[in-house]
Amino acid sequence: MIDASLLQEYAELLVRTGMNLQEGQPLVVACQVENAPFARMVATEAYKQGCREVIMRWSDDFLTREKYLKAADAVFDETPAWLVEFFEEYDRHHAAYLALISPDPENLSGVDPMRLQRAAISSGKATRAHSKRQMSDEIPWCVAGVPSVKWAKKVFPDLSEEEAVDALWQAILKTVRVDGIHSAADAWEEHIKKLSSVAEKLNGYQFEKLHYENSLGTDLMVGLCKNHRWEGGCSKDGNGVRFVANMPTEEIFTSPKKDAVDGVVYASMPLCHHGSLIEELKFVLKAGKIVEATAKSGEEVLKKAITVDEGASYLGEAALVPYDSPISNLGILFYNTLYDENAACHFAFGQAYPCLQNASSMSEEEQREAGLNESDTHVDFMIGTKDLSVTGILPDGTRIPVMREGNFVI
Repeated sequence: MIDASLLQEYAELLVRTGMNLQEGQPLVVACQVENAPFARMVATEAYKQGCREVIMRWSDDFLTREKYLKAADAVFDETPAWLVEFFEEYDRHHAAYLALISPDPENLSGVDPMRLQRAAISSGKATRAHSKRQMSDEIPWCVAGVPSVKWAKKVFPDLSEEEAVDALWQAILKTVRVDGIHSAADAWEEHIKKLSSVAEKLNGYQFEKLHYENSLGTDLMVGLCKNHRWEGGCSKDGNGVRFVANMPTEEIFTSPKKDAVDGVVYASMPLCHHGSLIEELKFVLKAGKIVEATAKSGEEVLKKAITVDEGASYLGEAALVPYDSPISNLGILFYNTLYDENAACHFAFGQAYPCLQNASSMSEEEQREAGLNESDTHVDFMIGTKDLSVTGILPDGTRIPVMREGNFVI
């Protein structure tokens, strides 16, 4: 059984460092009903910080699966108006959003992929404005993990349910530097400084392209936008208040130039998407577009995911994560993108983060003209390996080693 003091420290970390909740600010928490006890701890901590109101958005994997299997077919082309207005209302109040994720990686296995795609299209269009505010950091948000029984058993299949949940809790707390002596906040300050330092080094080069190669067969040339920016560690919302969007985070990321990615890339880990497991993913890209997509399992789900809209078949994020990093060194496959993406270099297909100098003053059209991809989806997949080589290419053709044997060399 995990000591309650560790969970309390984690709740404090999410509220104070993750979201940096401000006096009088509302907090919207998304959480599975299975993890109500921890959500209550977060709510109590939020009120201690002067939160105006904690608004809960409960969900349940069982009911989600029942819906996708048994609901009327028309449901998957509809998004209720009240949900759109929910986000609009709380965005107007500059609410902070916390997602406490604990998904069963295979909860929607066997569900009709067309239903998954149609639901993604419908909700993506309906909540587009909110999603863009979030991805451009106008509003503060944070994603963090909380164990569920089915997720824990997937990660630790040889343990009993109780042992598996405890083991997953221990792993999650390690990834966020919670140690029981209330030093996590200070550790995060140091961590944020280190990530920001690496990002600034990369910004100084202003590479035109990155060349990725490894023994899986990845050989990919990734063009970068002119005046792109690498980011990592933390963000600032529309009021200039710092927050940490992912806890944990080990990545430095930027946005590829939409039409300037060519070659082949192989995933190094399974991708859990919409409750389905996609294994041994491979993409072939030409002029930025995914023109071939294969997988050992989950291929139909994958193909639906990259055709949600036109931009879903282009990349929106390139992230660098050292192979020798705290999460990677745990040697655990989490079957959860929040953790697995922070153990390996990765890309995302779909919507681009606005990683451009002066992006906040640019219109959407100007951002598109600068090379950013636009989509109603954003899905990360992991490509980092122990032998990954990443080489930066300057506008004059000079090649600069960025990563060798999976780790930074700049």
